[in-house]
Amino acid sequence: MTRFWWVRHGPTHAKTMVGWSDLPADLSDRAAIGRLRDYLPPVATVISSDLSRAVATADAVQRGGVRLPHDPDLREIHFGAWELRSHAEISAEDEQLARAFWEWPGDICPPGGEGWNQLSSRIERGVDRLIQAHPDGDVVVVAHFGAILAALQQATGITAVEAFGHRIDPLSVTELTHDEGRWSVGRINHRP
Repeated sequence: MTRFWWVRHGPTHAKTMVGWSDLPADLSDRAAIGRLRDYLPPVATVISSDLSRAVATADAVQRGGVRLPHDPDLREIHFGAWELRSHAEISAEDEQLARAFWEWPGDICPPGGEGWNQLSSRIERGVDRLIQAHPDGDVVVVAHFGAILAALQQATGITAVEAFGHRIDPLSVTELTHDEGRWSVGRINHRP
């Protein structure tokens, strides 16, 4: 049985679309970091995406156990030409595409970016590798909003639209367990 503890990185405070842009996390709330660290299993395998906001958050919450190399498959969705632009700017440029991207997530991509199905396939590939390499124990995965929703979708079989209905706050934990081919869901967006 593999127990996944999906942690969203610390806040970036950006008011724009942040996918593959490597913005740092604000980890100044030491009390929140401490509560999160205390909530996570004391000995776990820890992995993060390769973006600095996830790496730094993983460094801050790791208590013990093995640290795996940073995995680019665990990155946020790639927003392409929409990176670091506001929703208003994107909608003003192409309202129909912007609306379709959020209302019918799937194969619709921002210019030069990736769609939800591409993100989901990438996250599923990463999760499957972790299950194969760590079939028993706790795995703390420090990642991003979209990555966590994609993992939740994989575990529950819900649609992308239903996945988007979940809130995933910075420094929150979403608990998913894989046991002999079956998934179970614990807390979603838990703020210790």
